[in-house]
Amino acid sequence: MILPKLRQEIKNWRPVLVAAPAVAGLVSVLRLTGFLQYLSWDALDQFFIWRPAEAPDPRIVIVTIDETDLKQVGKWPIPDQTLAELLLKIKAQQPRAIGLDLYRNLPVEPGYQQLVKVFESTPNLIGIEKVVRDMRGYTIPPPPVLSQKEQVGANDVIVDGDGKIRRGVLFLHPPGRKSISGFALKLARIYLKGEGITPKRAENGYLKLGKAVFEPFEPNDGDYIGADAAGYQLLLNYRQVEGSFSKVSLTDLLKNRIKKDYFRDRIVLLGSTAASLNDFFYTPYNGGFSHEGPKMAGIEIQAHILSQILSAAIEGRPLIKTWSDPLEYGWIFLWSYIGATLAWKLPNSRWTVSSLAIACGTLVGGAYAAFLAGWWIPVVAPLASLGGSAVAIAAYIAQQQRQEKQTAMTLFGRYVSPQIANAIWRDRDTLLAQGRLKGQKLKATVLFTDIKNFSVLTNKLEPEELMDWLNEYMEAMSEVVLANGGVVDKFIGDAVMAVFGVPIPRTTEQAIANDAQAAVRCALEMATKLKSLNQRWLSQGRPTVTMRVGIATGTVVAGSLGGLQRLEYTTIGDCVNLAARLESFDKSIDGGICRILINKRTYKYIEGLFPTNLIGSVQIRGRQRLTTIYQVLLAQN
Repeated sequence: MILPKLRQEIKNWRPVLVAAPAVAGLVSVLRLTGFLQYLSWDALDQFFIWRPAEAPDPRIVIVTIDETDLKQVGKWPIPDQTLAELLLKIKAQQPRAIGLDLYRNLPVEPGYQQLVKVFESTPNLIGIEKVVRDMRGYTIPPPPVLSQKEQVGANDVIVDGDGKIRRGVLFLHPPGRKSISGFALKLARIYLKGEGITPKRAENGYLKLGKAVFEPFEPNDGDYIGADAAGYQLLLNYRQVEGSFSKVSLTDLLKNRIKKDYFRDRIVLLGSTAASLNDFFYTPYNGGFSHEGPKMAGIEIQAHILSQILSAAIEGRPLIKTWSDPLEYGWIFLWSYIGATLAWKLPNSRWTVSSLAIACGTLVGGAYAAFLAGWWIPVVAPLASLGGSAVAIAAYIAQQQRQEKQTAMTLFGRYVSPQIANAIWRDRDTLLAQGRLKGQKLKATVLFTDIKNFSVLTNKLEPEELMDWLNEYMEAMSEVVLANGGVVDKFIGDAVMAVFGVPIPRTTEQAIANDAQAAVRCALEMATKLKSLNQRWLSQGRPTVTMRVGIATGTVVAGSLGGLQRLEYTTIGDCVNLAARLESFDKSIDGGICRILINKRTYKYIEGLFPTNLIGSVQIRGRQRLTTIYQVLLAQN
């Protein structure tokens, strides 16, 4: 019992079960090729832009060198004497660490020896070197004195394919050399030592500082695909684009315009912010492909890396974490199934669009909430799978509807009115099954017509002329049927069979009565139409004719009949036979241009609406009981 139900459910959900994994698989392939990487980075950048600004980090101060300072000094690079004076002023305020983010591998006289003495006497001063070769193959050595004292860190930055910096360096492992600590990490260790925090190895082997375990960046973390993860990197968790750190200009420092002990127990970074020195980079805050907004100075990026390390180790501020690959791809497949399910269960376009909009909002909102908690989960790929699977299901439904509509319209041909065609399509779920119109038992009224003495007519006309004449007649009669809401069931030689009350079931007596009245009205209008045709044919020298009509109301069985090669909608049953018998009954009964005979059931529904005459209760061939027959009289002109 359970197995058949399960099979039926699988059959019912087959489009979803096929489309969802197919779309998710395609999206996953696109993701693996890096096709979605740039859009994914932009989504992450948008989260940074949306995120509320955090309070400035009070532990870090940046001494900036801007264009005004360059004019004040009058030379670049800054002479060693001036740099020594700056460092001494900073050192005098007893900062916990000093970071010199200026390349100083060569003397810049005057004052080189003075600067060397400062280097030798300042154990908490950290200089920089460029370890990774640039596009021209260059590296930049550290200051020799600081290098000997191991007071140097690498200030290399990692630029993503779109020109933005989203990762920082904790360690580098250059070939043939021992590991080199990143500039920010080197400063952070000095500061954290004063807080009683020293580096440890976590259980998983990763670097542990205080409350934080720094898991190294991997090539496919987040929405990165095959990124260069050399060394020991981390995803940058910027505080905000501006105002994250206190700043003091070089000129103000030289002229003693800062408060006494302003640097005490803080980390002081000294670096360039002058536009002419071009030490600027794009960050997530330069949103979109246009990279709108100002760039961030290199010294500020180092400050953000430093602040991230300190905040994570001391306060437990979240580091940006990512899911494992299986979880991320499971996430993509989940949203693909959600999109397919919504489109499948809500085929109404308005509801589908609304539900998909809600789903998209939920996905983006959930990913943003996760980002605020320190998680970077995929957004673009799930959105693509959500929308792609919904589009696939919508396309499938549209195709099925086209096929079903084509099936319905093929079955009926062009011999239904637009109103009936719309009704068929509206109720297609109850009418259609496996490309066929289901068999139904209905209350309907059947109308048969036949041309009187048609065999005589065939001997008077040439075959081609006869067919043209007959087609003109059939076309005219069909139009009358359709105009009165009937369905032209079939043409049988010169006979027309029409049915009123199919394929939409009539559920009330009034509806059945309306069909009977429409059938009789149709017969009367056929008489009027035939009179008009006769007048035209007479003027053309063509034969004129009269016709007989039989109408019967009763129970019929209607549905698709035939095989795969030929399938037609038809109506069968005793009522159909009776209508045909009434049409051919006692041809001596005169009715003028159109004789109309109806059964008692039809008469019951039209009584008082049309002039009639009782013929009597007679024995009809093929029927055991007597049949009461009435004639509908034509209006006298």
